[in-house]
Amino acid sequence: MSHSMSILCDIFIFSTSIHNMYTITELTERINHGVERIAYHAEPQNLYAPIQYILSIGGKRIRPLLMLMGYNLYQDNVDDILNNALALETYHNFTLLHDDLMDKSDMRRGNPTVHKKWNDNTAILSGDTMLIMAYQLFNQGVKNAEAWTAFIDATLGVCEGQQYDIDFETRKDVSEAEYMEMIRLKTSLLLGYALKIGAILGGADAEDQKNLYAFGEKMGLAFQLQDDWLDVYGDPKKFQKKLGGDIVDNKKTFMLINAYQLADDIKKAELDKWMSAQDCQEAEKIAAVTHIYNIVGIDRLVQKKIEDIFAQALSCLEKVKVENTKKAELRLFADKLLGRQY
Repeated sequence: MSHSMSILCDIFIFSTSIHNMYTITELTERINHGVERIAYHAEPQNLYAPIQYILSIGGKRIRPLLMLMGYNLYQDNVDDILNNALALETYHNFTLLHDDLMDKSDMRRGNPTVHKKWNDNTAILSGDTMLIMAYQLFNQGVKNAEAWTAFIDATLGVCEGQQYDIDFETRKDVSEAEYMEMIRLKTSLLLGYALKIGAILGGADAEDQKNLYAFGEKMGLAFQLQDDWLDVYGDPKKFQKKLGGDIVDNKKTFMLINAYQLADDIKKAELDKWMSAQDCQEAEKIAAVTHIYNIVGIDRLVQKKIEDIFAQALSCLEKVKVENTKKAELRLFADKLLGRQY
């Protein structure tokens, strides 16, 4: 072989060995196209139209994105597991149909919720169908027994978290630890499993799977705590939900639980008054409870908690045994997620 031919061969071998890392934008575009191509039965239309509707009105596609990003740390061919990722997005949206119905929410992503646009029974049945479709989609993806078990564990855990959330509505003694476990199950578990399933399908070892799961779970905890904070202190022009909704609904959030812990007897009595008030003016209740939060320092307390958990998340990502350049998009994703003001 000539010297020039040897150089060409070396260049070719080097170029084919380069690991192709996709950007967040590129992966999101793949997911959006995948969502558009999900196949539905034509009839009955009133069963499938609500599913197409909820999947078409946006969302950040966080969960399927994390699955593809976890996979892309180890493999190039992200399209191979697109159905697995779409299964997670379909499952997540199934939970939204039922959550909105249980919470009696009127709006989702700036649009009427399914039970408002159609009716309660449609939201239940279309949601049930989405759950089945999620398992179908996962089964149509890359076959892996460990990933399948992880998917089932994730979907079951979210339901457990939702039940705790419902139980807390009628309890006055919810602790901070119980609340953190509830949001771990209901919100952050699925982020952790999204990364873990992607890592499993990508061929990661058990240690990397564990650390990626922990990164996603802790990032999810910080995300939910920030959501609690934004509900009270967010910019109303950017926040897509009505401010103060958790206060109006007497939600046992990290903020309310700690306000009770930090308040003196007079402020506790005032909180009790507003939590049990009937037919009060919503704006007045929000202002009064927010004032108590300000006095006892809830704003700073939540921000400190978010910062601590986020630091733990980044520490877990640091332990993942791939080059830092490959983890750059995950770090960027985390920064964007926790830097949001909407």
